[in-house]
Amino acid sequence: MSPLVQLVALQLVLVTLIVFGGLAYLVHRHPAWGKPLTVGLTGVGVVATVVAAIVSR
Repeated sequence: MSPLVQLVALQLVLVTLIVFGGLAYLVHRHPAWGKPLTVGLTGVGVVATVVAAIVSR
C-alpha cells in the first residue's frame, strides 16, 4: 500500500473518531436526541465498513 493511501486511510479514521466524539457528547448533553443519532451512527458504521473494504483491496 502506498504512503498516500495510508495517509488517506489515517485521515478517514481520525475524522470518523472526531465525528463520533462530537455525536457522543451531543447525546450526553441532550438525551432526547439519542434515537436519531443512533440511526446516524449506524450510517457511519456502514460507511466505515465500505471504506475499510475499499482500503483493504
